Amino acid sequence: MAIVGLIGAIVGSFSMMLFASTHFANVAGPGGTPPQVNAAPLVSGASDQDRIVSAVKRVEPSVVALNVVVNGQQYVPVDPFSQLFGGPNITRPQRFRSRVSGSGFVYSRDGGILTNAHVVTGGFAGQPTKIDVLFANGDHVSAHLVSANVGVDLALVKVDNYAKLPPPLALADSDKLQAGQWAIAIGEPLELKQTVTVGVVSGFHRDEVAGGDNGAPQQFKGLLQTSAPINPGNSGGPLVDINGEVIGINQLTANPSAAQGIGFAIPSNSVRAVAQQLAQSRGISQGTHQGYIGVGLQALTDGARAQLGYKSGGGVVVAQVVTGSPADQAGLEPGDVITGVNGKPVNSPEELTAAIKAVPIGGTANLQVWSAGTKKLVAVKTAERPANADVPVQPQQP
Repeated sequence: MAIVGLIGAIVGSFSMMLFASTHFANVAGPGGTPPQVNAAPLVSGASDQDRIVSAVKRVEPSVVALNVVVNGQQYVPVDPFSQLFGGPNITRPQRFRSRVSGSGFVYSRDGGILTNAHVVTGGFAGQPTKIDVLFANGDHVSAHLVSANVGVDLALVKVDNYAKLPPPLALADSDKLQAGQWAIAIGEPLELKQTVTVGVVSGFHRDEVAGGDNGAPQQFKGLLQTSAPINPGNSGGPLVDINGEVIGINQLTANPSAAQGIGFAIPSNSVRAVAQQLAQSRGISQGTHQGYIGVGLQALTDGARAQLGYKSGGGVVVAQVVTGSPADQAGLEPGDVITGVNGKPVNSPEELTAAIKAVPIGGTANLQVWSAGTKKLVAVKTAERPANADVPVQPQQP
């Protein structure tokens, strides 16, 4: 009897240890941190439909809605009618305050959430003053911006000490994607609660020009094309494969009046590389890492020479000076002619732009300037070039 009782005690103890290891292993992390939550298991050996449903169930808890209050500055045309007839695109700054909504997903176990930069900057132009994250379980949690890269349109926001944080989503290898494979977009389109759309991977390495309501257009390169519908509010949400892994971040859609079923996402490999940079950075970056002084340029034509009374050699005409820019602060004015940068002559807008880009951010561009008959040297401290600075102005249709 004693032997039987001892054996029973050993078996019971082992059973309790096994139960505890499978049921209480993640009650708390190191140092009392929030428990590590694991994603729902995938269904294997099932039909594509079953696998899509399984992937959605796995991903949905980690997809969030973002409601952002943004204060910023936008540039509006001084004379919009002039552009209709081929005139210059001259703008002036105007302050704005707006509310923006979009999507995102849990990226790291410390509360990091990835989304589009335009979601947290109100269209590439503002600073977020309030970020509210709505989780799938209904919880509203305040977040703060870690950093944003406007040039790639990615941002990292963070919630602190949220005990019910869902598991981060895994990033797939987008270089292994093939045209025709399933693509599932999940987000909060048109302020509707989590919505799922399904399509296929349609193409690769697409270049598209886009801009938010409050920001100037800019060009994005190397995008992933999909037929999964992407609507306003989907921006920043994940595009996942049939395994529930992120293959891209939903970004924009083609003009629905001209084409349907053409959406674009930032490929997951680009997301992975930029996300690592975002985690080590702070604030909003244009992502260009190039010098900028804030002037609109015009070639020095015979007509411009006659109008300005300029009779010297080459150079480039300053057609516009952006208010508050380094050029504005240095005293440059429309009608000035820039003839050289750091001792090297310039004879076209392209040459001058390349010379300014080559100056390190925060460095000094010493400009040789002709101004109303007077030659002078103007020192301009460069800023980071805006991501939309090189986007050509599209003529508006009357």
